[in-house]
Amino acid sequence: MSEEERRSRTASQRMWSFSRDRLGDALESLRFSREIATMMASQLGSPKAIDRMTSYLRQAKPRDFETVVDEMLSICEEIAAWKRKKESEYANEHFNELRYDVFSDWDEE
Repeated sequence: MSEEERRSRTASQRMWSFSRDRLGDALESLRFSREIATMMASQLGSPKAIDRMTSYLRQAKPRDFETVVDEMLSICEEIAAWKRKKESEYANEHFNELRYDVFSDWDEE
């Protein structure tokens, strides 16, 4: 990557790349292929999730790749569950607002 391309990246892109590189370092220290880091980072999505995976690798030091993939999938599922919860809360909030507006209109009549 040229210096000009490096400078044109946004702060969030730089953060994602930095997290991906740290994940690669952690994988390499456990004797796994560094190239896997890009695939895992893409699957995890956010720098926070990537950093969480990196922390797991550094603390747990898993020996087999199945354990690594299992943890990655667990992190992805927890993120998906959190998103579903937030979507549900948002929908519930707006439903209650709508319900309150409808019933308050009836009360005024």
